[in-house]
Amino acid sequence: MVQNTASAQTPGSPVPSNVAPLPTATRSPELNALLGKGSQFEGKLIFEGTVRIDGKFSGEIVSTDTLIIGEGAEVKANVQVGTLTCLGDYQGDAKASKSVELKAPAKVRGNITTASIVIDRGVFFDGTCKMDTGSGPMGSGPMPAKK
Repeated sequence: MVQNTASAQTPGSPVPSNVAPLPTATRSPELNALLGKGSQFEGKLIFEGTVRIDGKFSGEIVSTDTLIIGEGAEVKANVQVGTLTCLGDYQGDAKASKSVELKAPAKVRGNITTASIVIDRGVFFDGTCKMDTGSGPMGSGPMPAKK
C-alpha cells in the first residue's frame, strides 16, 4: 500500500515553511506616477503621493509628498517636495520640508535645504546643505534659549 504524505491545508493550520506568503494589499510607498527608463520629459511636474523618475526630466517639480529619483535617472530641475530620495544623477536646487535621503550611487550637484538629511557612503555631493526646520515648536521665530 502506497501512502500519500502530501495533505491539503485546512483553515487554521500553519502554512508550510516552503510556501511564500501572499503579498499584502498595503504596499508602502504606493507609486502614483512613474517616468520610466528610456522616457524623457521637460516641463513642470506637480503631484500628490509618491512619484518615481527613472528616465530623464528637466524643469521644475513641486509637491508636499515624496519624490524618488531612481538609479540611472537624470534630473535637472528645481525641486520643492516633502521627501526626496535620490539614487540617480540630480542637478539643481532642492527644498524638502521633511527629509532628503541620498543613496549610493547618487550624484548630486546643487544646494539642498531640508530638516533632515542622510547621505550614504559612496554618494557624490557637490553643493551646500542648509538645515531648515521651518519654525520652533511654539510657532514662528527662533526657539527660546534655555535658562
